[in-house]
Amino acid sequence: MTGFARTRGEHGADSWVWEIKSVNARGLDVRVRLPSAHEDVESAIRDAVAKRFRRGSIFASLSLQRADGGEVLQVDRTLLDQLIAVTSELSDSSPNVEALLAVRGVVAPADQIADEEVEKARRKACIENIGVALDALATAREEEGARLLALLETRLVEIETFVAEAESGAAARPDAVRERMQSQLVDLLDVTHAVPEERLAQELALIAVKNDVREEIDRLGAHVSQARDLLTEGEPVGRRLDFLCQEFNREANTLCAKSNDVELTRIGMALKASIDQLREQVQNVE
Repeated sequence: MTGFARTRGEHGADSWVWEIKSVNARGLDVRVRLPSAHEDVESAIRDAVAKRFRRGSIFASLSLQRADGGEVLQVDRTLLDQLIAVTSELSDSSPNVEALLAVRGVVAPADQIADEEVEKARRKACIENIGVALDALATAREEEGARLLALLETRLVEIETFVAEAESGAAARPDAVRERMQSQLVDLLDVTHAVPEERLAQELALIAVKNDVREEIDRLGAHVSQARDLLTEGEPVGRRLDFLCQEFNREANTLCAKSNDVELTRIGMALKASIDQLREQVQNVE
């Protein structure tokens, strides 16, 4: 499911903006981009996303604006001196200061070092605020879901129509299958008198059974009904619909394999095309 949400929040004189994007994915993939020294809140954000969504590739980013218009950084010189000393012991070359400054904890926001309590309160408010953004994203996904529901129903109507055509065709009637097979066999042998009528009847019955597509037609109809039931559940059903599409495709393939009729083959191929289109849309369903 695709969607986008953007929300603002503030705590004291500081403010921030959450932006959350969602695109289609088979499972749930969460990616988070945070300002420096905020990595410890990532797990809380991932948990909040997982509680609301089951599928989708979701990217959340946080933009933080300090009261003074920027983020003031402070170097932990004690830690930096220790790293320089260790580096000098292990190597004859001069320490790479830029690399040491990139070590976590060496450089941090000044207010984080000066007042941890204020920082914790702001982070807590920031985490709580992401819930507003996630609610907005859920609303956007629901709106897309309503449009997607109409597309899925259109595909199901197409499939239902093809199934009805296959069911009403002569190829689905055992008596018609038997007559056609008997005519073909007589033309092939041209020695009907040499084949015992009882044996001929047995062979024709076996062929008719092998080419009987009524079971496939019945199962396809049942799958359509099941798909409609899933779409009205109001719960995440994407994976179950995906599996059901595999069953749709299996029955359509069997129907085409059994077909000895041009019209039934045409219907079967059109049916497979509609099932493929249905499955493409199902990938967008949570």
